Amino acid sequence: MILTSISDIISKYHSFFTRGLLYTILLAVLGTAGGFLLALPFLGIKTTKIDPIRDSKVSIFIKKIGIGFTNVYTTFFRGTPMMVQAMIFYYGMSLVIHNVTGNNYWWKPIIAGIIVIIINTSAYIIEILRGAVNAIDPGQMEAARSLGFSRKKALYLIIYPQAIKNALPSIGNEFIVNLKDSSVLSVIGIFDLFKATGSVVSTTADSVTPYIITAILYLTLTSITALLVKKLESKRHGGEMKNV
Repeated sequence: MILTSISDIISKYHSFFTRGLLYTILLAVLGTAGGFLLALPFLGIKTTKIDPIRDSKVSIFIKKIGIGFTNVYTTFFRGTPMMVQAMIFYYGMSLVIHNVTGNNYWWKPIIAGIIVIIINTSAYIIEILRGAVNAIDPGQMEAARSLGFSRKKALYLIIYPQAIKNALPSIGNEFIVNLKDSSVLSVIGIFDLFKATGSVVSTTADSVTPYIITAILYLTLTSITALLVKKLESKRHGGEMKNV
């Protein structure tokens, strides 16, 4: 009976699930890719070293401000629920835009949702990349400096590329998190998979079967991604073994 019910709902409301699924994947892809790109400049700030001897007072002040802002940024966005961030950002910016321009018709939930998931993801990826940088053998920096590389050049040409490569499995796991956590963005009206399921429930008055279908879809997405991440990690470890 449950299987029949699942089959009936899929045949009648497949367009709802398809649309919701596409929005969920879109949010996860843009959130992870955008979050990674946004994290890179913050990583540069986070790994900045203050040299009291070589740095001027102005340079030291600017570095401290940058590091302090980055710490506050990561603490806030990692320490508060993305649902709350979405509510504040969507409705807050809606008011600001309306007050400044007189209308906010172009300010759509999907725009706010993409921005929020990018910012939220970047806060996590900053720490992932920082950990990957710290895991690199300090001897590589020393060797680069002995060859005449500046610290900045050594970071961007030697340390960061290795750190990013080593962090890819963790970034893949962040993508899996985004596939699931993007469901909270339905609170601002984004028609993701969770929101689509709610619409089907309202139409059919069946509050169980649509969510079973959704659970299967989420599980399929995350399982496929987890397998790809595992394969990527195995490939990386295999490459490391060959280099030993």
